[in-house]
Amino acid sequence: MTTSTPRRPRELRDFYEDPAVPVASGASRSLRQARMLAAALGPADAGARTILDVGCGDGTAAATAAPLLTGHRLIGVDWSQDALKRARAHLTYPIRGELTGAGLPFGTGCADAVLFSEVIEHLVDPDAALDELRRVLRPGGHLMLSTPNLAAWYNRGLLLAGVQPVFSEVSLRGIHGRPGREVVGHLRLYTARALREFVTAAGFRVVRLEGAPFHGVPRPLRALDRLACARASLASILLLHARKT
Repeated sequence: MTTSTPRRPRELRDFYEDPAVPVASGASRSLRQARMLAAALGPADAGARTILDVGCGDGTAAATAAPLLTGHRLIGVDWSQDALKRARAHLTYPIRGELTGAGLPFGTGCADAVLFSEVIEHLVDPDAALDELRRVLRPGGHLMLSTPNLAAWYNRGLLLAGVQPVFSEVSLRGIHGRPGREVVGHLRLYTARALREFVTAAGFRVVRLEGAPFHGVPRPLRALDRLACARASLASILLLHARKT
């Protein structure tokens, strides 16, 4: 199956400033990740914490997390002006910032936690990005990262059949060789093992790795997708909790 669009981005930045490019994640994944973070931080009556939602997109993930993080300060960060305009409907503090180049507009060790939801798969330089996240986190600070799983249960079958895995993309102009229609700009994909090793090498201690379902799975297969979450290595989405060492 091959689809194409008239979009012709001159560079990756142009691609993400296009309002047609999706900037929201699935609600089920956002809720699971928020629960993990709330459990890690504890109630705000023990002291309000600063949480950076880096790559906040349209702010819907933060809006899902907010009721579980009452009393904590949640700051959204994105370098897409279009995404930030939409995020203002959900976030009190939407701020423009970059993970590379000038870096995030925050001091070293200022954050207690970072939400990093469906971002790392879009990055040219994920090593520099994790270095920057580690910089802004205090010692022992929490990293809550989510990303699609290259080895999701259905991708294993697709590869055996010679089909390009779901979530992977070979072009910014259209989908080629795999199911689906939306081009979202995925540059890198991780298995559970690769993600764990990568985050550990970046100076974090992995606390927990869980699975979450993918909202784009066809309805007849969604029950199976939820069952696959019991084993992170087979799940559609990887949810990782790590702490700065």
